[in-house]
Amino acid sequence: MRFRSGLLIGIFGLIVVLLGGWVFTFAIALLTYLALLEFFRMAEFKGIKPATKSTLFSSFVIIVSTYLESIGFLEGEISNSILPICSVGICTWLLLQPKPGTISDIAASIFGLFYLGFLPSYWIKLRELESVIISSNQGLISFENLSNTRGLHLTLTSCFLIVASDIGSYFIGKSFGKKPLSPISPTKTIEGLIGGISCSILLAIFFAFSLNWENPLLVGISYGILISLMALVGDLIESMMKRDAKIKDSGTFLPGHGGILDRIDSYIFTPSVLYYIFIIIKYLN
Repeated sequence: MRFRSGLLIGIFGLIVVLLGGWVFTFAIALLTYLALLEFFRMAEFKGIKPATKSTLFSSFVIIVSTYLESIGFLEGEISNSILPICSVGICTWLLLQPKPGTISDIAASIFGLFYLGFLPSYWIKLRELESVIISSNQGLISFENLSNTRGLHLTLTSCFLIVASDIGSYFIGKSFGKKPLSPISPTKTIEGLIGGISCSILLAIFFAFSLNWENPLLVGISYGILISLMALVGDLIESMMKRDAKIKDSGTFLPGHGGILDRIDSYIFTPSVLYYIFIIIKYLN
């Protein structure tokens, strides 16, 4: 059951990344909606009462506006204003409740918006890099989105590197792991971390040569390390929250895999860091 669920998740992810556009945006919106519900469930285990509905709606607005900005339909300044405006709206909503919200209620709501609304929206920015230059056809499914853009390359390779890092850390850690990595997640080991980074680097070097990137060896090593570490940060952050809430899994949505948040935690911090590194390198060149 676990293998079957994992295979279906992988196929679903590959299809939506290849299609891009509104299909990819809808997939991100759906996943973050389900993950936010699980996050709020964890918060409620701690006696926190976040602004669930307003945060879910705000997250959806951020994701849609990010896509509209990435295809040139919405000005960047307007899109950038969504996060602070929605944050003010959420705080106002909590303020107007019969029983005013607490610091914890506000913090959980705003962090949820940032963690599972703003940060995942960078997958859309990353995927749509250069797409607007190639095609102005932005229908529901545009097969021109399958073009070999830099955005498609970065999105696909990043996802594959995260998978490689997870597999490497799991098997190497299980076979050779002795030194615990962090009390946050007792099953993770330093040996597993090294194994995950190594697998990510090897695959990144393969992609760098295959896609004819400049300085493929250096880029592959740097790329592999970056993705693996960002995946680890995402994993440990969710483990820290589950440990605090005293639960094993964020949910039961996926048989054998736990909740949606358990599956996407490694993907949350990666796109924003990668996107801005790409922008900085492009600017310097």
